[in-house]
Amino acid sequence: MYSSVSGRTDGKITIDGGEGVGRITRKGLDQPVGSAAINSVPRSMIKEVLDDVCVSMNHSGGLSAVISVPEGIRIAKKTFNPRLGIENGISILGTTGIVEPMSERALIDTIRTELNMRKASGDDNILAVPGNYGKNFSEETEGMDSDLGVKCSNFIGETIDHAAKLGFRGFLLVGNLGKMVKLAGGIMNTHSRWADCRMEILSANSVSAGSDAGTAKKIMSCISTDDALDVLNEAGAMDKTMQEIMGKIAFHLNHRAGEKMQAECIVFSSKYGKLGETPGARELLERIKGQVR
Repeated sequence: MYSSVSGRTDGKITIDGGEGVGRITRKGLDQPVGSAAINSVPRSMIKEVLDDVCVSMNHSGGLSAVISVPEGIRIAKKTFNPRLGIENGISILGTTGIVEPMSERALIDTIRTELNMRKASGDDNILAVPGNYGKNFSEETEGMDSDLGVKCSNFIGETIDHAAKLGFRGFLLVGNLGKMVKLAGGIMNTHSRWADCRMEILSANSVSAGSDAGTAKKIMSCISTDDALDVLNEAGAMDKTMQEIMGKIAFHLNHRAGEKMQAECIVFSSKYGKLGETPGARELLERIKGQVR
């Protein structure tokens, strides 16, 4: 990355993007549509340096700085930028000016940015998918446009919180049982290092649904949720157990979302297909499909 600085005569300090720096094409991002994708904090830092140069050189005419990243267009293809409405280059980001390794906070910030963009585009309802399994299921089984889904990774609670803060009316989560079952226990970060409890939750809910202790014990020895579903299927208890699971998912999602945002969920398995959905999921799905893009 480098900058090209030239003098002005009107006393202004201007900052723009050159080769490899993206342009904003959609509302809801840090800068207006048409601007270079250089966020507020780096803009402020660049301006501060330019102001210091003007003072040190006793120059009152102002300066123009053009920031360029020669490999920016190639690098941007590996980022979320095109999806977010940033074209032909990378973003110059930053909130503190301190370089840190890629972190959970950076991923959450990316999710929030996409939610901001969706809201600014006029969407009232949002589809969230943890990853490609949810994305593919939404597209292939539910007939959704795959571009409608915001990838929330493991950060389901954080995604719900920001969607509610932005004023979305509806939040539909579509995901594989391997992650979604944790929601039935109120676990809103589904990464395994935070909590697992998949078999404990399935086992307990199988008992609530009428299964015997032997079935519950077999579930506890399973490694994957598909293995556990095999046990439930053999016992004739899969449907009733999933009804229990979906009821608890609905409770915890809506408790997190609060009273102003409807939260629904569709759960599937790569082996068994759709396993269940919360009561308002179908109606919310149709509302999302009907949103004008």
